[in-house]
Amino acid sequence: MGEDLDRSSSPDDAPSVAMLSPRRSVHGCLGGGAVADVLLWKRPTVSFSVLLCVSIVWFLFERAGYSFLSLVANVILSLVAILFFWGKSAALLNRPLPPLPNLEVSEDSIEKISSATRTWINRVLEINHDIAVERNLKRFLEVIISLWLVSFIGSLFSFLTLVYTGVVLALTVPGLYDKYQDRVDKKLCAAHRFLLPYLTKIDNVVLSKIPISTMKQKKIE
Repeated sequence: MGEDLDRSSSPDDAPSVAMLSPRRSVHGCLGGGAVADVLLWKRPTVSFSVLLCVSIVWFLFERAGYSFLSLVANVILSLVAILFFWGKSAALLNRPLPPLPNLEVSEDSIEKISSATRTWINRVLEINHDIAVERNLKRFLEVIISLWLVSFIGSLFSFLTLVYTGVVLALTVPGLYDKYQDRVDKKLCAAHRFLLPYLTKIDNVVLSKIPISTMKQKKIE
């Protein structure tokens, strides 16, 4: 049985399986909206602007020694001064006033933010339910390993550098994967088939060491 499993799941079959599987739309997996367009550089001007702004903020905080409060205060001070003198000069020289947009938050934006926040909160609660109630060992190990990796990486970099690295990866990895998806899928499929027997053995060893408690039902007379 084990030999048949090993023969049927040999790494050599990975490319053929990857070729038979349909190509997934990275744009659709990312939501298919404006965020997906920015991450995949379908709007190169916006993507470059986001990358440039994040790079400037990271440089000011990490290299130039600015603090968050001082930077925000200086930016707001500059904007207020520019708008004030622009308004004064427009009144004296009979020029148009500064083209300020309608500074208000629409109900549609609030509903979208609330919906996205609710989705993330429900996802976290679902994971907690799987670990605490369902006793899902796989989910528990995924959470433990993920938190350990975040803790380890956080000890090597500052929080701002970690966020900046995440933004840069978000603006590069999806685009590269969308371009070389077939090659990456073949390699990942081969790696998964190679590691699957070892992961199964580790899973069985861990499960064998966990005592299974039997629940007794009480009869109510």
